[in-house]
Amino acid sequence: MTSEYMRRALELAASVLGSTSPNPSVGCVLVREGRVVGEGATQPPGQAHAEVVALRAAGDAARGAVAYVTLEPHAHTGRTPPCTDALIAAGVRAVHAATLDPNPLVAGRGVDALRAAGIEVTVGDGEAESRRLLEGYVKYCATGLPFVVAKFAATLDGKIAASSGDSRWVAGEAARAWAHEFRTRVDAILCGVNNVLLDDPRLTARPGGVAAARQPLRVVADSRGRTPLDAKVLSPGGATLIATTGASPPDWRAAVERAGAEALVLPPDARGRVDLAALLRALGERGVLTLLVEGGGVLHASLFAAGLADKVHAIIAPKIVGGMRYPAVAGTGVARMADAIALHDVEVQRLGDDVAIVGYVAARGDA
Repeated sequence: MTSEYMRRALELAASVLGSTSPNPSVGCVLVREGRVVGEGATQPPGQAHAEVVALRAAGDAARGAVAYVTLEPHAHTGRTPPCTDALIAAGVRAVHAATLDPNPLVAGRGVDALRAAGIEVTVGDGEAESRRLLEGYVKYCATGLPFVVAKFAATLDGKIAASSGDSRWVAGEAARAWAHEFRTRVDAILCGVNNVLLDDPRLTARPGGVAAARQPLRVVADSRGRTPLDAKVLSPGGATLIATTGASPPDWRAAVERAGAEALVLPPDARGRVDLAALLRALGERGVLTLLVEGGGVLHASLFAAGLADKVHAIIAPKIVGGMRYPAVAGTGVARMADAIALHDVEVQRLGDDVAIVGYVAARGDA
């Protein structure tokens, strides 16, 4: 069972999710004689980590306190000095870490350093919750690739647009607000060029209708260079990367660069489209821990076929469109229901008249 103080530390970590990459989002609470004397969350890269923020808030009251931190404190010098040194110098008497840091530079070294200094350390309070909160960081440490969330809003019969291509709006206001809030927690948003041509999205995070201070990287998969130069995704409001192939015109790529975006030429897959695995590797090299893929159906089909999706956010609206066009996931599909991609740890949430279904993609062969 997660302790009261660790729950608060997890809340602090969740409050900065998406603003700390490529560092993990961490929360820390300092408790002395049953009273919280300091708390903090990781600041943007190059700034203080959660432990240091909490120690500064506590001041002299940190001496003899117990620290509850959602991730093992690091013992190496990166952009900032070791958090273990700060905890030792402050005189804390014990540290409760939710989980060990999967980063090979840490991986138990922080715990060892604290214990060597005579500080009592326990690990495991809130571990499951912390690892889920840090699922992007955990995957990145293991693979160098971002954690991929496939998101779509579809009607009851699985359509993301009407037969004309009109999709304003499949889902209701509550679902759209939920989606924009989630955008603030990811590092990048990817859509296909067909989505750009049909909907002309901005791909920005606008919780409450207001542009967030920090915007995710906007990414468009456009193998042949069809993104219009006046597309909203190229407008001010965030950085943009157009992933393309050598099949796109060089003068178009140059124009994209002049518009302020980056045109990244990647190898094509067997169908001549942008190789998504190569794109994920490129994003990982840029420090992208979490990637939200918002389709359309062709892009989602390629993502699932390649086994690159980790999680699904499906918003289902109580509407029926009919017809054969604009499925949420296109492609040829599987031949047998037994081969369908299954989700596990599924959660269901009501959003106005719509329903959000969130689950993790099971490994191939898992039920």
